[in-house]
Amino acid sequence: MLIDYHTHHARCGHAVGSLEQYVQRGIEIGLSQIGLSDHMPLLHVDPATYYPEMAMPMEELPRYVEEAFVLKEKYRGQIDIRVGLEGDYIEGWEEQIERIIQEYPWDYVIGSVHFLGEWDVSDFRQVHHWEGQDVFAVYERYYDAVAKAARTGFYDIMGHLDVIKRFGNRPDAARDAEAIQLERQTLNAVKAAGVAMELNASGLSKPVAEMFPSCRIMKSAVELGIPLTIGSDAHDPLKLSEHLDKARALLYELGVRELATFAGRQRTMVPFTI
Repeated sequence: MLIDYHTHHARCGHAVGSLEQYVQRGIEIGLSQIGLSDHMPLLHVDPATYYPEMAMPMEELPRYVEEAFVLKEKYRGQIDIRVGLEGDYIEGWEEQIERIIQEYPWDYVIGSVHFLGEWDVSDFRQVHHWEGQDVFAVYERYYDAVAKAARTGFYDIMGHLDVIKRFGNRPDAARDAEAIQLERQTLNAVKAAGVAMELNASGLSKPVAEMFPSCRIMKSAVELGIPLTIGSDAHDPLKLSEHLDKARALLYELGVRELATFAGRQRTMVPFTI
């Protein structure tokens, strides 16, 4: 069973390739399941005045869903397509997020925190926001948002749990014990909510050069018995499943023998090997 549950395509504005190209690439490399999970449209900022190419326009959302389900039928028997969404959690916008999630027949929804207010912490064009910041205080805000996202019940998978580290900004070593406590509190919220978590391999290609989340967080997640899945976060069909061999190897090393898959918002655990 080879899966990749985190992918993006050209509609989002900062990826390349059509949905069908991703599906065809998945067949080519032998995936059993491919999850299509493009970004939810922006809600809390004006797309016309905010940074460009952040997410699909709202009018494209139904077209995305329709195309994904057409492909699901077209390639039935060749690859199992699961239709998903990466649904940003933005505090104060829960009603609008919930409406989008409820309006479509998703197989799964990834809950990710990219935004702290209007600052997208994962956007390379916005790294200047770190200047003058108390890094630990930013981490507190970020993990508080992740825990709140888990508690909403909107999501099936919590995405790239520590993406806040993407550009290498980390709390001082002297505050490491406090950082561990933040991580543990967040994982406890994920566990209590009964949602799964992804090991997102894309961090290996980012400045931090480490998967999301860290091995330390993964060990704690395994100890807590949080269901886990994997995703490449590919933004190019040729990057589909990039580094997932390393993700599977780490999970296997930690004693994980099953991965979470989803259909119709229902979770099924499937065995895997490396």
